[in-house]
Order: sequence, then C-alpha cells, then structure tokens
Amino acid sequence: QVQLVESGGGLVQAGGSLRLSCAASGVTVSFTTMGWHRQGPGKQRELVAVVTRGGITNYADSVKGRFTISRDIAKKTVYLQMNSLTPEDTAVYYCRSSSAVGNYWGQGTQVTVSS
Repeated sequence: QVQLVESGGGLVQAGGSLRLSCAASGVTVSFTTMGWHRQGPGKQRELVAVVTRGGITNYADSVKGRFTISRDIAKKTVYLQMNSLTPEDTAVYYCRSSSAVGNYWGQGTQVTVSS
C-alpha cells in the first residue's frame, strides 16, 4: 500500500524559507516520478516541481530559481526547499508519486506566507 506523508508546512513571512518533506512508503523512490503540487485559495491544483526516476528535475516557471526539489532514496523521502517565499506561494502543497503501480497523493501540508 502506497502512503505519502507530507510535513514541514507552516506560517512564514515573505522572503522566508521552508523545507517540505514527503515520506513515502510502498514505493521505490528511485523507480518513481515524485512531484510537488499546490492548490492556492480559489485556484486549481498546479505542478510545482518534479523529479523523475532518472533524477531529472523540472519546475514551474513561477518557482524557478527559488524552489529546489531533491530526494533521499535511502530514506524514501522527497524534499522541496522553498526560498524567497511570497504571499502568492500560499497554498496547500501535495506530494504525488507516479509509477507503474499508479498515481498517489499525500494529504497535503499548508504553507501560508504573510506579507
């Protein structure tokens, strides 16, 4: 059974940083494309960053240069380092895994950036 558990969200001032973690079980991270998505108030869920099974990363234009996705295969954990946060980054952030066994989502973690 696949489980994804996010943590690390919270309240931060504009310009600050947060690091989100996604602990995965039931999947092999190195064989899985892992991504972070977010859904802001009144907005559709959008892709923020992804790391493929081959280790290739890709980012939404809105976060390039500010956010970094990484993974620790041994710990089965994917991270999202978020720097220079702005109020527009306020959202619920979700972890997602995509592999041959299917697509799975975590429960989400709230990130609130105050101005």
